Amino acid sequence: MAQESASDQKKPTKLVIRNIGLMLSGAIENPILDADTIVAENDRIVAIGRFKDLDTEDATTTVDAKGSAISPGLIDSHVHPVAGDWTPRQNQLGWIDSNLHGGVTTMISAGEVHTPGRPRDIVGLKAHAITAQRMFAAFRPSGVKVHAGAPVIEHGMVEEDFRELAAAGVKLLGEVGLGSVKDAETARQMVAWARKYGIQSTIHTGGPSIPGSGLIDKDVVLAADTDVVGHINGGHTALPDDQIRCICESCHRGLELVHNGNERAALFTLRTAKDLKQLERVILGTDAPAGSGVQPLGIIRMVAMLSSLGDVPAETAFCFATGNTARMRNLDCGLIEVGRAADFVLLDKAQHSAGRDLLESVRLGDIPGIGMTIIDGIVRTHRSRNTPPSSVMPELFGD
Repeated sequence: MAQESASDQKKPTKLVIRNIGLMLSGAIENPILDADTIVAENDRIVAIGRFKDLDTEDATTTVDAKGSAISPGLIDSHVHPVAGDWTPRQNQLGWIDSNLHGGVTTMISAGEVHTPGRPRDIVGLKAHAITAQRMFAAFRPSGVKVHAGAPVIEHGMVEEDFRELAAAGVKLLGEVGLGSVKDAETARQMVAWARKYGIQSTIHTGGPSIPGSGLIDKDVVLAADTDVVGHINGGHTALPDDQIRCICESCHRGLELVHNGNERAALFTLRTAKDLKQLERVILGTDAPAGSGVQPLGIIRMVAMLSSLGDVPAETAFCFATGNTARMRNLDCGLIEVGRAADFVLLDKAQHSAGRDLLESVRLGDIPGIGMTIIDGIVRTHRSRNTPPSSVMPELFGD
């Protein structure tokens, strides 16, 4: 798959996706749309509805979905990129492209913490974050949108450091707790400074992972008041159930469930969010690359696991990986609505699944087959090399 510079010139395009059998909106309040066609011009959705009612003339690209389902491109809320499509954590090339074949079109960095020789001094960590932000803003591996440049806070940082980072374009903090700052008072102050300048924050939750990390329990999580409770199901080691419940009940921030965490704790968190009637807080990540490797199907596996074992409708579980994350992370993708980025995954039940259709197959725990991914209105992949074959394969016409 060719790589892409974000500054590449693009000629005007018009994409028409027709014969859609099921349209998953990504919006948890209305997860299924009554429509069979999407029109996108350049990189934006301009119309959604019935084919007969829309202007589909002069399309530069037409996709015949042939009755398959469509979802917003999946979002991985928790990754640790380093440089392009290489990870030193697993000494692996192409891990982002592999995730694209798992339906992921957008990734959010929780810190470039696996960078060899990652600087810990304040001047160095700021330079590192700004460099990562610039690199991934200018270069998209296989077209995937990687929001990077997430500094890990260290003792000695002052408010001016956060102002400078924000002015340079940094919009994320790496996981609070992966650096020297692990106490509640310092974390809360630095998170407040970050928020003041529009920088969104995530905290490491649970036992230690990489060298330098440590236990972050409910007291630190609640005091720090980050925008997202990172891997509340542990990365890998989860907090006790009573602490997880306390976090869910005592704050209203995002509850991030990751593939590389404790699955039982993820289901406990999901049930707690259901009890609180706050499923809109649930978002998904992989926490990859990590010691357990790279999981190209990590997000879609989480969707199937949470639906099948957590007793939520499949269409709702897809929202955890799309619209919930987009809204919480202030992204322009993740929802099928006019004005949003034209990022999609066409998918259907895997061949020979016991489910009668996509939604039932996911409720039974089967991973769907992915037939195509689209980013900014451009077809990036056809049949996934990682999922089982879809029971329905879309067809491409035009560019």
